[in-house]
Amino acid sequence: MTIVRSEDHTDVAPSNAMSAAVSAPRTEWAENTPLTNMTDADFLLTARALTKKVTSPEGELTILDDVSLSVRRGETAAVVGPSGAGKSTLLALLAGLDEPTTGQVWLGDEELTALDEDGRARLRNRQVGFIFQSFHLLPSLTALENVLLPLELSGVDHEAERARKALTRVGLDTRLHHYPRQLSGGEKQRVAIARAFVTEPALLFADEPTGNLDNKTGERIMNLLFELNAAAETTLVLVTHEVAAANRCHRVFELEAGCLVNSTSNPPTPRH
Repeated sequence: MTIVRSEDHTDVAPSNAMSAAVSAPRTEWAENTPLTNMTDADFLLTARALTKKVTSPEGELTILDDVSLSVRRGETAAVVGPSGAGKSTLLALLAGLDEPTTGQVWLGDEELTALDEDGRARLRNRQVGFIFQSFHLLPSLTALENVLLPLELSGVDHEAERARKALTRVGLDTRLHHYPRQLSGGEKQRVAIARAFVTEPALLFADEPTGNLDNKTGERIMNLLFELNAAAETTLVLVTHEVAAANRCHRVFELEAGCLVNSTSNPPTPRH
């Protein structure tokens, strides 16, 4: 079996920089680690033996290999590792945006991997929010309209008022009618954060949310994300290269070459 070293199928040398920098004591992950009952109300997200394989001219490639993890309700969890370790692939599988070759994912007591595409979309619409590195705002919609979109799809009441309040919470009350092209990178990500929280999701996935921002703006955005997440008591799964962000999470899952090599539980590092 060939393990893909990079998500674009190029070799990447393993790096221990993130592992060394995350300050909490680490515990090695064992393949036979017993998992809590999948319907345990304390756990919102559970994955068992997730494997993702693809075919290529070189043969079968394994992008993610037998990954098992669980995240409690209200926890913050970081997924770390070198570029190409499989972090974004894991997030896509946990969110039901992609299907594993083998393995299962539960969101609460509902098995996400047992649902068809429409069923997964309905479950995501009810319970999941997303923040992406590249913002994923619709360029033809204003900030307010981008935040309104998931509310309109959900058919909730007072959607315009909720969208305005969400944008006000992220400091964009004067940018409601601006289009993405009229916003800075930090402002675009604030719109994306408002859109993610406006539906009050139980689970929020953030994939490198500061990857396209400068350091100063990225720090402000990360602070905002953690502050809003704590206020909403949302379960957060954060894919990140940032050591400081990982250290603020309750859990740290480390991937290398598609395998889960470390799982750490620790009190989050306070922000100074």
